[in-house]
Amino acid sequence: MSNSTVERIDRQKEFSGVDAVRPAHRFDEGSLAAYMADHVEGFRGPITVEQFKGGQSNPTYRITAHSGRYVLRRKPPGKLLPSAHAVDREYRVIAALHAQGFPVARPYVLCDDDSVIGTAFYIMDFVDGRVFWEPFAPGISPKERGAIYDSLNATIARLHSFDYNAIALGDFGKAQGYVARQIKRWSEQYRASETKKVPEMDRLMTWLPEACPETTEAALVHGDFRLDNTIIAAAEPQVLAVLDWELSTIGDPIADFTYHLMQWRMPPSEINAGVGTLVGHDLDALGLPRLETYIERYCERTGRSSIPNIDFYLAYNFFRMAAIFQGIVGRVRDGTAANPKAAAMETQVEPMAKVAWDYARKAGA
Repeated sequence: MSNSTVERIDRQKEFSGVDAVRPAHRFDEGSLAAYMADHVEGFRGPITVEQFKGGQSNPTYRITAHSGRYVLRRKPPGKLLPSAHAVDREYRVIAALHAQGFPVARPYVLCDDDSVIGTAFYIMDFVDGRVFWEPFAPGISPKERGAIYDSLNATIARLHSFDYNAIALGDFGKAQGYVARQIKRWSEQYRASETKKVPEMDRLMTWLPEACPETTEAALVHGDFRLDNTIIAAAEPQVLAVLDWELSTIGDPIADFTYHLMQWRMPPSEINAGVGTLVGHDLDALGLPRLETYIERYCERTGRSSIPNIDFYLAYNFFRMAAIFQGIVGRVRDGTAANPKAAAMETQVEPMAKVAWDYARKAGA
């Protein structure tokens, strides 16, 4: 695939801000306003509804009312993969973390009554700040860039340090066997959304279950932690809110952290599809930490000496990301994709599978 045949995606332009609600994702706005009047503290209508450009899974809307701005996240309409789009779980973890002063938006209400707007949804506060859709965070100084990454590091370290039983999330997931279950889940979802054969994915689905280490610790995990799933304060290099908790559960913190490390090794895309990459960028000139330094800082914050089995974990995470992207491609096929640029994800599935297999080979495959 070449740049002459496919338009390169400007991620910051394509995914920032809001648009008119897409036809497939419209709903009865009067019904929503009536519901908010009854269930959202301090709400005063009328409302205007716009749809955020970013996001691939759950359609997300900005609701503007006399009483302020809100965000609505809903399950998409139409055919859905099993266990996907769990807005109820997302709302629950946000509510638990907000009570602890962790950087998330204030949650208002979860609605599981499909009759209101057609699918389950929740409403949270609108957090005003910056979203960087490129991991190299263009347009700011190296000092600020480095400070933002240190805030990211501190945020994920804090997340993994919570006693999940103490914040009423003891039954939010199973403490053991997280990675093995994830391999099984994403293998099944990959098969359900498969559109072409990728040999490396077949090899990984055979090797990963056999190579999976036994987990000895469990923590609250985000499942999709990266720069573009955070809102950064407008005037300082600080994480104001972590977004997109759909994949959160009780799981292996090392799996969660090594997922966050993929941006240092993400295969570049000719058309800039996917989640962006630091590959090919001068980290020192940008003020960004090298991978080894970033790992050391996380270990310091969480009391670890090192991260064992890192090649296995990176193989697993690149496989998982390839499966997630294939799920987005499957939603294009099924007509339920939330983002109009979702079809471009197909170009990244095979390169990520190849990187995953390279790490698998390093880990002994």
